[in-house]
Amino acid sequence: MPFENPSRDQIKKLLDESKTIAVIGLSDNPARTSYQVSQAMQQAGYRIIPVNPTIGEALGEKAYGSITEVEEPIDIINVFRRPEHLPEIARECRTVKAEAFWGQLGVIHEEAYEYLKDTDKLVIMDMCIKVAHAVLR
Repeated sequence: MPFENPSRDQIKKLLDESKTIAVIGLSDNPARTSYQVSQAMQQAGYRIIPVNPTIGEALGEKAYGSITEVEEPIDIINVFRRPEHLPEIARECRTVKAEAFWGQLGVIHEEAYEYLKDTDKLVIMDMCIKVAHAVLR
């Protein structure tokens, strides 16, 4: 069965109930989309946890080299990486406790969905979390 995003109601519920977003691929460069979207989500009240092995911190938060290094509770894993990296990231995220795996706009890969469909995670791909938040909240 091909991938299909959850309903608007499910996504709204996720955004309403979530507090922490781990952002894989978050840049520390304010000109990058990952930074701008994450900053907007931080300003909306979410805690942002940067996951990027090439930076030390972003948005005033310590960066982690891998999602598996994060010891704090995570509600949403938000991915800002090219689609070809998604299957590997999804495999790694299978073992991480989180409510959702969210691939940003343009970030979608069927194989990633196959790795995650039998987990408890809500899988959202090819959708901007900032836009969804603005529209649904």
